[in-house]
Amino acid sequence: MDPLFPPFQPDKPDPRGTRFRAIPLRVLIPNVITLIALCAGMTAIRLAIEERLELAVGCIVVAALLDGVDGRVARYLKGTSRFGAELDSLADFVNFGVVPALVLYFWGLHDLKSLGWIGSLVFAICMVLRLARFNVTINDPNRPAYQTNFFTGMPAPAGACTVLLPIYLDFLGLHHERVFAPLELAYVFLIAFLMVSTIPTFSGKKLGTRVPREWVLPIFVAAVALVMLLAFYPWETLTAITAIYLATIPFGVLHYRRLARAYRAEHPAEE
Repeated sequence: MDPLFPPFQPDKPDPRGTRFRAIPLRVLIPNVITLIALCAGMTAIRLAIEERLELAVGCIVVAALLDGVDGRVARYLKGTSRFGAELDSLADFVNFGVVPALVLYFWGLHDLKSLGWIGSLVFAICMVLRLARFNVTINDPNRPAYQTNFFTGMPAPAGACTVLLPIYLDFLGLHHERVFAPLELAYVFLIAFLMVSTIPTFSGKKLGTRVPREWVLPIFVAAVALVMLLAFYPWETLTAITAIYLATIPFGVLHYRRLARAYRAEHPAEE
């Protein structure tokens, strides 16, 4: 029995030729979402140049939210393709590597002149290295099952949103001063290091596949509350989310190590 949405195979030979072969709509939809996210990221650069930083940061957050949607939509519609994966990776580098680096430089790192620009370059370089490593290791057949619950290093959207913490604080009233620029640069280097490190962080990919019935309504309420908080108290909410996310990293490392020890105990022959 054929599945409702058979997987699309862009490389399958077609006797009629590939130039005029129709592409299923379910394959286009995730790519359109990715391109919309890319438009948001590119618009953030223009807004930052025009010193409309609040809107620029908002565009980056929108791009991060769309990035979390496109992959899930592709898997739900069974519209994944190699083209979509490559497009998503390239868009992630622009949205979460180039754009935050430029926004940070236009905002305050320019006070350090060349050193601030070096900080922006380091962040962008670490982002592209992190994405390249992810693309290489994502289909590793020898990867233990427990590792699928973790990213190696900080993921791209989280890195982009987390590195903007100094700007969030600026919007909350802790205004940027030239004397704080070295601390802000050190923070950028810290986030860049976390992205290229091998520190395990929670991926959340296994969340939501099966939700107990009694948790459905609380999840709906929490989701609506989060949207409302982002709408009416965006900088307070983003600051709190960033702080909570950074605080979970040590717990993720400890949990990963416990799972690794349990796996080695069950599979001693693989050591």
